[in-house]
Amino acid sequence: MEKQAEMFTTRPEISGTFGVVASTHWIVSQVAMGILERGGNAFDAAVAGGFTLQVVEPHLCGPAGEVPILFHDSRTDEIGVLCGQGIAPAAATIDHFRGLGLDMVPGSGLIAAVVPGSFDAWLTLLRNHGTMELADVMAPAIGYAQNGHPLLPGAARAIADVEQALRHEWPSGADIWLAGGGAPVAGKLFRNPVLAATWQRLLAEAGTQGNREARIDRARHAWSQGFVAEAIDQFTRSPLMDASGARHAGLLTGEDMARWQARYEAPVTADFHGWTVCKTASWGQGPVLLQMLRLLDAAGIDRIDPGSVDFVHLVLEATKLCFADREAYYGDPDFVEVPVQALLSDGYARDRVGLIGTQASHVLRPGVLPGFAEQVARGMAQVRLARDEAAGLGIGEPTMMHLKSTLKPGDTVHIDVIDRHGNMVSATPSGGWPQSSPTVPGLGFALNTRAQMFWLEPGLPGSLAPGKRPRTTLTPTLALHEGRPALVCGTPGGDQQDQWQLVLLLRRILGKMGLQQALDQPLFHSLHFPSSFYPREAMPGVAVVEESYGAGIIDDLRARGHDIRVAPAWSAGRLTVAERSADGVLHAAATPRLMQAYAVGR
Repeated sequence: MEKQAEMFTTRPEISGTFGVVASTHWIVSQVAMGILERGGNAFDAAVAGGFTLQVVEPHLCGPAGEVPILFHDSRTDEIGVLCGQGIAPAAATIDHFRGLGLDMVPGSGLIAAVVPGSFDAWLTLLRNHGTMELADVMAPAIGYAQNGHPLLPGAARAIADVEQALRHEWPSGADIWLAGGGAPVAGKLFRNPVLAATWQRLLAEAGTQGNREARIDRARHAWSQGFVAEAIDQFTRSPLMDASGARHAGLLTGEDMARWQARYEAPVTADFHGWTVCKTASWGQGPVLLQMLRLLDAAGIDRIDPGSVDFVHLVLEATKLCFADREAYYGDPDFVEVPVQALLSDGYARDRVGLIGTQASHVLRPGVLPGFAEQVARGMAQVRLARDEAAGLGIGEPTMMHLKSTLKPGDTVHIDVIDRHGNMVSATPSGGWPQSSPTVPGLGFALNTRAQMFWLEPGLPGSLAPGKRPRTTLTPTLALHEGRPALVCGTPGGDQQDQWQLVLLLRRILGKMGLQQALDQPLFHSLHFPSSFYPREAMPGVAVVEESYGAGIIDDLRARGHDIRVAPAWSAGRLTVAERSADGVLHAAATPRLMQAYAVGR
């Protein structure tokens, strides 16, 4: 597709024919590129990068977290979703939490853990689509865990913020995270030899017998039914402090882990101006991006300058309507009926676009589809308005705290890979943060806290139930252009992930911008709807806008009724993106925001 004329960008847009990687950490991008150079494919590279992310961004993802993966396998021409989102434990019932006096799942601690999904998902991807040995793709991560890596400032801050909790409430992690007698120092080498030993033991139990697939399966078994599951089962039985202000034991057991495996699904899709955008099903928030594209298409977004105040206003108002539907309808489709096709229909988009006016809405307005009126009413009854005070230990997702006055905490990691064969991977790993959950003794990592996304009110799409997936915010993207797999992208950022990706796609598809050019433009997002994270509060009419938009646009948005919170320039989002043109030329870009993400390739 033809792009706009070149303009100054903060970084060059990477292009080549051999392979490209874009991720949220420069070391990870180079690790994945190194795998491509050694003859691995995009799947091998993504797995190596995924494990390395757990080491160099330990405050944002870990081995016991979760990961949704979208991919294109050029050998089979398959486009699929690999669901690495674990399920609620068998003992995780609404009655259990209510019996503890809780009306929400705490945002931290053992009780908020679901089955870890990341490890099995990465190994399944490697087994079925990769070409390399598990030991080879894990070697870089093990090396950085054993020998050290320069610790990110964000990681140092995150650990320092919970230093007292690590000393007094969650001491099982103190020997790792406070190994020098206090919080680690940014830029200094940081090691996690306990994690390195865990991975080395998994590889040892995988052994050398049989074929590559058999060795990977033995490592998966050692995780879900061996020493890892046994250590987690034992640890979760002791009550520890969480965000409720009380001590609770975990509900996750080794039996829960043994019963679960990552699984494949078809993506949910929507067409938009010659492109087909692929997302996860409604167990994630992915379809909300598709809804926004449909609604904006009905509103005539293609006739609006993407740099104008009209563009920002229209996108914000469409976002409010579509995220209201997320609250009213989205949940694990294995458990609840989710009318995705109706929500993505042309007629629904035409009906909803009439609600967008010249002034900002301050009301949460989901659509009411036939047969869902009672469910929608129950969902809206859960809406809580934001308060100024924070509550409890380790709330929500761990970073983006540089925007604390204007943005609820929310961040994770992301990686995109395309190889010379046309294989594509887009993955958004998260969970298992040492500042949100205590570290499992002898393993070197913490559990996830993803159960905080469940509601403890019965009859909602997101109500807690054993075996159910929480509605995750993790939402990678894969897009086809005129039927050809062409683009992968994603970003950390909790509820903001699909908002920022939407703006990127609009700039690329309608604005004909180059990838780096699209990333370098100012960003914005809405906080109008309930947060997915504890304490699940909404901020009606509030929008965060980077100051680089300029006073004129910001003042105009305020005149239209938006409650604008101005964020510093270069502060919102960590988008990465990679694209394959029809002629086989590969492109990649990464945002300069937070000075960490990087794209490489040749």
